[in-house]
Amino acid sequence: MKYFQIPLVILATLSTSLAPADDFKTIAGKEYKDATVTHVEPDGILEKYKSGISKLYFAELPKEVQERFHYDPQIATAYSAQQAAIYEVDAKQQEESRHRQENTDAQNSANIAKQQSANARAQELQDRELVRGQQKALQQARDAERSRSARTPKYTTVLHPLPVVRSQPSPQVHHSKKSKDK
Repeated sequence: MKYFQIPLVILATLSTSLAPADDFKTIAGKEYKDATVTHVEPDGILEKYKSGISKLYFAELPKEVQERFHYDPQIATAYSAQQAAIYEVDAKQQEESRHRQENTDAQNSANIAKQQSANARAQELQDRELVRGQQKALQQARDAERSRSARTPKYTTVLHPLPVVRSQPSPQVHHSKKSKDK
């Protein structure tokens, strides 16, 4: 079958009326009760039933179900190969995207670590300058205190005036024996 016929078969398959609810039994004997076909693909049917959604491949279904949904093994094989190729491309793109994201995350983590280190160094410098400023202010306060105490004596000497005692000259009296004897 030619590749230009694939879209026609797919279109014909999709235009097939979907059964409201059917029971399906695979060649292996597994049963799907009250299943509603939600989508028909060239390699199988998607069905919804009480416990979930499944894809039943035509190769696993009896001949009458295959004929009912116009199954063509060649188209199914081409479709499966196409889907596998798409899946492979998607998986490769996702893997590349994951690697790019991991690299970006690693770079971001490294940048964050560098920034945190720079912030820590800047904070340390600020802290040192603050301590130096405080030490300088403390030293200036101590120097000012010393300067004040050098100008003001610690002990005050109080001088009290002493009473002034003045002596008066006494008259000179000469008492001599000679004069007394005279």
